[in-house]
Amino acid sequence: MRSLRRVATAVALTLGLLLPASAAFAHEERPVTFPDGSGSVPVRRTGEPDLLVCKNDRADFGRRIADFPPDLRRRNLELFERCQEKGYRHLQEAVDRVDRPGTNIAILPGVYLEEPSQPEPTGACANLNARQSSWGYQILSYEQQKQCPHNQNLVAILGIENLQIEGTGAKPTDVIIDAQYKKLNAIRADTSNGIYFRNFTAQRTTFNSLYILAADGFVIDTMLTRWNDEYGFLTFASDHGLYTDCESHGNGDSGIYPGSASDINDGRGHDVPRYSIEIRRCKSHQNMVGYSGTAGDSVYVHDNEFYDNMGGASMDSAFAGHPGLPQNHARFERNRIHDNNQDYYRYVADGTCAKPAAERGYERGVVCPQIGMPRGTGIVTAGGNWNVFRDNWIWGHESAAFDLLAVPAFIRGEESWDKQFDTSHHNLYEGNHLGVTPEGADRPNGAGVSWDGQGTGNCWQRGTGPSTPWALPACGSAGPSRILGEPVKLAKSYLCNDYSIGERRLPAGCDWYGSTGLARVEIQLALATSLVLGLVAILLQRRRLRSRAALAVTFAGLAGLTLDVFGAAYGHTPLPAAALALMGVWWIGAGRLWLGRGGPAGGPAGGRAFGWFTVVLGALALADAFDKAVMMIPLLPLGPGWIRGLLAGVWTLWAIVLLAPEPRRTAAAARVEEVPA
Repeated sequence: MRSLRRVATAVALTLGLLLPASAAFAHEERPVTFPDGSGSVPVRRTGEPDLLVCKNDRADFGRRIADFPPDLRRRNLELFERCQEKGYRHLQEAVDRVDRPGTNIAILPGVYLEEPSQPEPTGACANLNARQSSWGYQILSYEQQKQCPHNQNLVAILGIENLQIEGTGAKPTDVIIDAQYKKLNAIRADTSNGIYFRNFTAQRTTFNSLYILAADGFVIDTMLTRWNDEYGFLTFASDHGLYTDCESHGNGDSGIYPGSASDINDGRGHDVPRYSIEIRRCKSHQNMVGYSGTAGDSVYVHDNEFYDNMGGASMDSAFAGHPGLPQNHARFERNRIHDNNQDYYRYVADGTCAKPAAERGYERGVVCPQIGMPRGTGIVTAGGNWNVFRDNWIWGHESAAFDLLAVPAFIRGEESWDKQFDTSHHNLYEGNHLGVTPEGADRPNGAGVSWDGQGTGNCWQRGTGPSTPWALPACGSAGPSRILGEPVKLAKSYLCNDYSIGERRLPAGCDWYGSTGLARVEIQLALATSLVLGLVAILLQRRRLRSRAALAVTFAGLAGLTLDVFGAAYGHTPLPAAALALMGVWWIGAGRLWLGRGGPAGGPAGGRAFGWFTVVLGALALADAFDKAVMMIPLLPLGPGWIRGLLAGVWTLWAIVLLAPEPRRTAAAARVEEVPA
């Protein structure tokens, strides 16, 4: 078993050398550690604000509050008068005046451009010694952020404890913090425990609207973020967090990103004492993906709606530099995830995303996807463990409700042998409502599940609908334990990850980016394989196995090879298994005919061994069909497809040798053979 794992690791590492460097980076941040967990989720304070932020234009303010309910309008008028006397005109000015923990800042209706924070850095701030990220910005230390808070941030909140910032409008869009694509972040809260944001909008950045880093205790309450190159809400290396009643749209990565949530349940099973971050009653739409989380550990996601994105939700272990990898212990319950089929890659192909951010048209619905991902999927788990998906409503996806695939550790920069197969284990899918709306309308997904087959302890509910493989391990069963996924799926994953928004590179042959029919790589592989094997089958029948029985088994083989091409096109059906069964009948039948004749009369040496080899190959094809359509065989560390594929290559070469014309005997040699002993 150990030697097999080493071989499998070598295969994975070899494939890894083909993975483009651009795919190895996503969100990059300075090295951080998790909080010690001694904090708590902050509670909203309802007393009088300590600091007020407003604009001077009384007429504009009056128009903005004109339709407010009477009590709220009256309250805002009172605060406006107080703010004119001793308030601030920019949020950053108020933040800079905070002198104690527990301060409340109220922002009155208006648009805040934070003009003093906008200028380009000068002096020492223009020459900071910090490495460049793969996206072009500098990765600054905390000390450098303190020294130059507006190199990257419109509003910088650095090291302030228990600060609450709340808009006083009737809805989040009454108060807008607008970076105008001039800064990486609209608001950055760094090492600020107990931070509470409520009831305003942050928008239009070249990275992220609201960024909370290394916080023990935060709340994002009734907030809106929109129109960013990367994320709407980004929280990183934090604990005791709550997103509630939030909304995000128009982002090139995800609307909601709880990356590297505090890894408090590492080493545990499904029974956990608490979660580090809770996300509830939020909406995320018209993004590359509604929710995502590299190392999104111990996140409880419930009663949200993710819709009209390219993908509904994802979690992964695919990017280096994120503490808490591999991803583990996310819990998704009672979410509505639907109609995530948008094709935003067209904006990369036509050059829209190559323009400056302010000229791309984010406000008109343009989204520029930052990484490659499968379109039309409800929830993608790319290398995660001990996740629970229960009682979610998932409908209307062109691809699949769930996609589970493994990610070897070298992708995240870890090359230890014992870590290469540490993802895609013990993921639980049960009690979900697939292909139907809560109102009872039928809205099928293209498939229930797409799984590459790698991992231990993964299980699914009954009745997922069409899936790959057709036979999924049920919860409560022993299930398989595979160290590598299916070879064709692995090949496709590596091909499709060769995406680059900067180079406008959309890998050909990948349906993620719009390839259809014969342009898809899996269909091309199946067609090429079927043509080669079909030609060998015909030649064997015509030259070596000339009988009615041989003709019949050859027809079975050709039917199976033809069906295999259709099976590649319609993978979430029993067609791939049916194709394998027919090929198994062909190989076993051809092998037995070969053996029955002792090898063809006058055939070359090794013919009998070839016959037995052919029978074994046929048996493996039948086992592969059983594995895909009836039950995944529990005791196999590799799927039968791996062994069958390798032996089929050897069989093809051997058959070609046996089909080669034999050298003609000379007349003299024939006379010598006829001389009696």
